[in-house]
Amino acid sequence: MTQSHAFRVRCAALLGTLLTALSLQAQTTFRNPVIRGDVADPSILRWGDAYYATGTSSEWAPQYPLFRSTDLVNWTQVGHVFNEKPSWTVSSFWAPELFSHDGKVFCYYSARRASDNRSYIGVAVADRPEGPYEDHGPLVTYGSEDIDAFVFDDGGQLYITWKAYGLDQRPVEILCQPLSADGLSLCGEISSIYTDSNYIGSEGQCIFHEGDWYYLLYSSRGCCGPGSDYEVRVARSRTVNGIYEPYDDNPILMRSADFQACGHGTLVTTPDGRRYYLCHSYQRGADFFLGRQPILQELVVGSDEWPHFLTGRLATARQPLPFAGTAQQPVTTFRDDFDGDALNVAWTWNYPFCNVSATLHRGQLLLGGTPCHDVAGAALALRPSSSRYSYETHLTGTSRALAGLTWYGDDRSHIVFGRGDGRLQLFVVRDGQRTEFFSTPCRRDVMLRATVTGGCHLTFAYSLDGRTWLDVPSGAVDGLGIMCWDRVSRPGLYSAATPRHPATFDYFLMEPR
Repeated sequence: MTQSHAFRVRCAALLGTLLTALSLQAQTTFRNPVIRGDVADPSILRWGDAYYATGTSSEWAPQYPLFRSTDLVNWTQVGHVFNEKPSWTVSSFWAPELFSHDGKVFCYYSARRASDNRSYIGVAVADRPEGPYEDHGPLVTYGSEDIDAFVFDDGGQLYITWKAYGLDQRPVEILCQPLSADGLSLCGEISSIYTDSNYIGSEGQCIFHEGDWYYLLYSSRGCCGPGSDYEVRVARSRTVNGIYEPYDDNPILMRSADFQACGHGTLVTTPDGRRYYLCHSYQRGADFFLGRQPILQELVVGSDEWPHFLTGRLATARQPLPFAGTAQQPVTTFRDDFDGDALNVAWTWNYPFCNVSATLHRGQLLLGGTPCHDVAGAALALRPSSSRYSYETHLTGTSRALAGLTWYGDDRSHIVFGRGDGRLQLFVVRDGQRTEFFSTPCRRDVMLRATVTGGCHLTFAYSLDGRTWLDVPSGAVDGLGIMCWDRVSRPGLYSAATPRHPATFDYFLMEPR
């Protein structure tokens, strides 16, 4: 390297450092959502100098993704609460709640019990937020459905609250009961602290205490799907387990030009005493198809002794930065060359597949599975973080079983573009009914690509040599109907192969466009 070239390199490096510093000084706001992709019913916890969050995983495994942040704005996934589902559970893994007590981290979570298919609340404990978590089984099994746990420490006495009677022909109630000192069993009497007398819903609650009042934040109206109109309300009481009276000017957080709906969250307090509320929201337009994404807003108690959000009752994307000197990172490309020792923690797979076999071997992914309940294939998928993106893979090997790309809602609604039985196929399954869009002979290695626009419109292409790409002539395939009531479709890989003769993938690439 010449001296002049070395000088130019050093100058470029210094200029880059200066521009970064100027950018940090100039940035005073961030944009919601802070965690991109479908992570509903988020719970947040401060542990040391970091923050941790988790949320609903529903019918995707592993259960309850875990994220870490040092600034409340930029989050990195670090694992899951459960890498294998608890033995007492079967499905519907909703609304986990993180809680720290006596130097340990507790996760109170909702799931269906295998013995009767009813949703109840379990508890697991770890020495640190990233786990591992030891499950202690079901804790609240009070009625026909008990979900949405929240735990509050009132001067050393622990209380658990939950949503009850949601499946019964009566108003929903939020119930409260004392917990034992170790947080693992119920004790004392059950109190009904809030009744949904207007039949508009009350769930996803959390409690905080300031001055003479205990405040109950809760969510009302429709939580999920295209018609969601979720909103956040508040009530207050003089005692933690007393009757909470609602605010006359509810809701305190609601739909806006940025967000169609928002709700179900919990609070975290910064070291300097500020409160931030992390809840989920549906964005408007094409970004609706990214699902219920976590948004962050600062909460303050006003002179009227009622809580209000700092930027008003309309949920807005642009918010003041919690900490100066933070730069919000953009959506980035995801690439997996399968050359690590373990599967990337961002991957999820479909349930109720009994056994998804995803093995890394010499820079390749070997994917197969053992199905349950006539599920046709294993889907290994990611939460999309943009409404315009492409994803691709290289399918190799000699397996005759169908394998390739998927856009996956559940076992009855998905899109598959792949090779199987000596041909390249594109088909859509909606409500269990299969429609084929394309088929051509193919018995060799093939590169596959899907491009998503508008959140749910897919086009496909393939390449036999890695240079020339051929468009699938069917045109855009509408994925609008391939979503479930509480979750959106995910892009990823598909394999109907067995673990003994798996499908082989060389890489996976997903990038925003």
